[in-house]
Amino acid sequence: MPEADEFIDLRSDTVTTPSEAMREAARDAEVGDDVYRDDPTVNELERRAADAVGTEAALYVPSGTMANQIAVHVHTEPGQELLLERESHVYRWELAGAAKLSGTQTRTIDAGDRCVPTPEAVREGLVEEDLHRPGTGLLSLENTHNYRGGTAIPVERIAAAAEAARDADVPVHLDGARVFNAAVALGVDASEIVAPVDTVTFCLSKGLGAPVGSIVAGDEAFVEEARRVRKLFGGGMRQAGMIAAPGLLALENVDRLADDHANAERLATGLDALDGVRAPEPDTNIVVAHTEAAGIPASDLAAACEDAGVGCVEFDEHATRFTTHLDVDGDDVDAAVDRIGDVIAELA
Repeated sequence: MPEADEFIDLRSDTVTTPSEAMREAARDAEVGDDVYRDDPTVNELERRAADAVGTEAALYVPSGTMANQIAVHVHTEPGQELLLERESHVYRWELAGAAKLSGTQTRTIDAGDRCVPTPEAVREGLVEEDLHRPGTGLLSLENTHNYRGGTAIPVERIAAAAEAARDADVPVHLDGARVFNAAVALGVDASEIVAPVDTVTFCLSKGLGAPVGSIVAGDEAFVEEARRVRKLFGGGMRQAGMIAAPGLLALENVDRLADDHANAERLATGLDALDGVRAPEPDTNIVVAHTEAAGIPASDLAAACEDAGVGCVEFDEHATRFTTHLDVDGDDVDAAVDRIGDVIAELA
């Protein structure tokens, strides 16, 4: 296996390391007790985060999963249903948090390659409370859609699904972990994507490059309740300005996400040219390589790639995810394709 400094880590954009400027900002950050709202750096981050997505207020939390689960908890009551796409991160990757933490039952919609349900599917999925059935308490959408290959969902699709739910007085949450990737890919401001929904989450620690932290945002009343739920979930932080300061710099990294998208396209082109590999052109920074034709299970490919010095993750039986980020450049992508090509040749 190559040395650590030769390892090309494409497992996720969460693997980025903080820049020297971020490290200096953390060291020099003005801090206070955030539970008492006394940390000026956190307060500034929350103000700027709300501005970035066009909401009244925002709350800094340790992780994207906590951010989503806070939203579920605030919007729903125990025994209600959460309506969401069946491959969504909230449903697939968050350890049944809605059930465990909020007593919320999930109802799923398979939106397929659209990634977001149609208004008709939303209306069909909504449940009115009666003697026998729980009512729908929340519709959750996702943009970009992680499992569907980082798909950037057009604003009008988000708006149409949200309108169908809100016509039935059901609030709408957007898991926008990579919403800025979607905004850059679609050529719109993130606030346009967020405008049709009630609340949104986004990660500072993915493509934006911060070492830790996510944001949950909405109107003032929602964020006040979210602050209490953050404490309930163990997310109340003290001198958090030291980790919030890099987050302020991360908000300046939005425009450079286009570089990650370009590198992902370059990676997909290289992988798609390999025998037995199909790698569709990505919308953003996630490339999914399908190896059914080569007869190579994703688990075998991921293990062999790691031995060859390329990090990736098994996504499905024959689907493997590769994610570009700010620590990866074009030369890294070309080297990764060469290594993966050797792996494919050995495994096929």
